[in-house]
Amino acid sequence: MKLHAAFFAACLTATPLAAQDEGDQGLSLMEEGARLFFRGLMSEMEPALRELEGMADEMRPAIEDFAREMGPALRDLMGKVEDWSLYEPPEILPNGDIIIRRKPDPAPPLPEGGEEIEL
Repeated sequence: MKLHAAFFAACLTATPLAAQDEGDQGLSLMEEGARLFFRGLMSEMEPALRELEGMADEMRPAIEDFAREMGPALRDLMGKVEDWSLYEPPEILPNGDIIIRRKPDPAPPLPEGGEEIEL
């Protein structure tokens, strides 16, 4: 990776000199340097991307099982809760119970024509 960064830096440093001598070709040299940099970056990232793809393939059956088993329960829960913004994030208690607390109701609005008193 350090080799690619050094190469890219060298391309950037040499490009202004080349651009002065060759006019419009400076942009082409810059594009070529960027292309080479990104090609090297992709070749460095390829093994990690392949590993990530392998992990996704391994997890696919577990995710499908979860969706098949929990799907109906989640669908039922979604039908019972109208507005999720009224609830706090779930908490797991020490005994393993999961609770979802309702947020406190906002202060009631002032009656029409009513004034707020500052203290």
